[in-house]
Amino acid sequence: SVAGFLRAIAFRTPIAETIAVTSALALIVFTSICFGAVLPILLKKIRIDPAHSSTSIQVIMDILGVVLTVLVSTTILDSPLGTMIIAKLTGNSP
Repeated sequence: SVAGFLRAIAFRTPIAETIAVTSALALIVFTSICFGAVLPILLKKIRIDPAHSSTSIQVIMDILGVVLTVLVSTTILDSPLGTMIIAKLTGNSP
């Protein structure tokens, strides 16, 4: 998330888009860590080799990453809540 934020700042991306990308990256990483920790345990409980979890996590996170990016970006860039958050962060009135 920090690398994404720094890259967005370096390329002078508008602040709303920078916040959307950084938030999406943080959520994706958090979700990936949770799945990475839980999926092998669940597979072991249902008597499937936990080694299969790595490829499953890759596929799940590829799909979920796109979905989370769209949801976070829509929330931050196109909703009244996102507009209010951006206005408070930038000091502008909505």
